[in-house]
Amino acid sequence: HVHGSLKPDGTWMIVEPFAHDHLAANLNPVGRVYYAASTFVCTPASVSQEVGLALGAQAGEARLRKVVTGGGFKRLRRAAETPFNMVLEARP
Repeated sequence: HVHGSLKPDGTWMIVEPFAHDHLAANLNPVGRVYYAASTFVCTPASVSQEVGLALGAQAGEARLRKVVTGGGFKRLRRAAETPFNMVLEARP
């Protein structure tokens, strides 16, 4: 729905919990809290939806890139990051 609502020069800013693409890299204090929240809140909520990809809170940039580009966006870049979040910029 986002892609269809943007103007051709529009931007979708996506704020996600910071996660690396591989489990071992996420086993730090912040990542462990995010995995716990993901297990009890994010993943069950996703599974209950029709699309239900169940990515959870620790999807990582590579998986998010696949979903975003699969939705029709041609460009995706990491605009910013903190130890807690990453901000992705998607453009049509």
